[in-house]
Amino acid sequence: MKTLSLFTSGSIGNVTLKNRLVVAPMTRVTASEEGVASVRMKAYYEGFARGGFALVISEGIYIDKEWSQTYAFQAGLTSPQQVAGWREVTDAVHQQGGHIFAQIQHSGALSQGNYFREGTVAPSAVRPVGNQMTFYRGEGEYPVPRELGEEEIQGIIRSFADAASHAVLQAGFDGIEIHGANGYLLDQFFTDYTNLRTDCWGGDIAGRLQLSLEVIKSVRQRVGQAIPVGIRISQGKVNDFFHKWANGEDDARIVFTLLAESGIDYLHLTEYEAWQPAFPGNSLSLIELGRKYAPHLTIMANGSLHDECRALQVMEMGADFIALGRGALANHDWPERVANGESVREFDNAILGPIANIKDSELSV
Repeated sequence: MKTLSLFTSGSIGNVTLKNRLVVAPMTRVTASEEGVASVRMKAYYEGFARGGFALVISEGIYIDKEWSQTYAFQAGLTSPQQVAGWREVTDAVHQQGGHIFAQIQHSGALSQGNYFREGTVAPSAVRPVGNQMTFYRGEGEYPVPRELGEEEIQGIIRSFADAASHAVLQAGFDGIEIHGANGYLLDQFFTDYTNLRTDCWGGDIAGRLQLSLEVIKSVRQRVGQAIPVGIRISQGKVNDFFHKWANGEDDARIVFTLLAESGIDYLHLTEYEAWQPAFPGNSLSLIELGRKYAPHLTIMANGSLHDECRALQVMEMGADFIALGRGALANHDWPERVANGESVREFDNAILGPIANIKDSELSV
């Protein structure tokens, strides 16, 4: 039995990481209005690498100048200026000995701050549940989106590949994470009540996963085999915390089997508490189900793992890497603190209010 440790090296595809600790993707709306990453973002990401995290995953980056932007002051990868802004960030992370992957994202129906277009698009014309998020400058109900046509869907697949290419060939990112989680466009296609389609992009859970699989294929073809490519998926969403896949472990088996065959280098699973049972009446966590049905796939776990014992527990369940959100926000040097036996700071919700932009206090941590 191997001794599990957060501080052994590990690999994602061809990228070797000095430890198992990752900064989870977190939306911080601190770019320019035109979507260019800022000096403040450079200092923020650089701080995580300086603090000992082996890998940082960027906040979600929008992929086109149409309907992909989710929030005002979100950064994109759609122009030379945006690419150059991200290059400053990736260079800074590399100078601190860290690695950084780009998370590429399409908002779909959850857009609440698009610089380029009015309105929203989705698999079906279904109003999202819940209300827009005020700390991302949203207000009131989400609008009813327009249903996407086939030509538009093909364009979105190409845009994911375009953004991935810009990220690794020009902006200096070390890998790609496709955002298929948390209620955004790919997750809207994946979710039963937001995808009412009867064509090849709808139907049962395998059909609803097809767009994610096509995006993976397109991104892989564009960036090649040497660049790590992963996808983040979840059950819960930013606007629906308690959603569960309808058929429990049967759905998990289908999803994880298909993703294991898709050619990804890693699977990023996020739950509110990663160690908890994924479904009522079944003791297995989503991590354990992922390991059961995708036994050879590298798995990254996220969800309230800022306690070292919880992180180790989830590694025992089958996770290869641990991604921290709140723990990283409160402790840009979490790996160094834990490795040295020092205490870690508690997360303060005030850091995300009244707007979830990067605060001065974070840049001095």
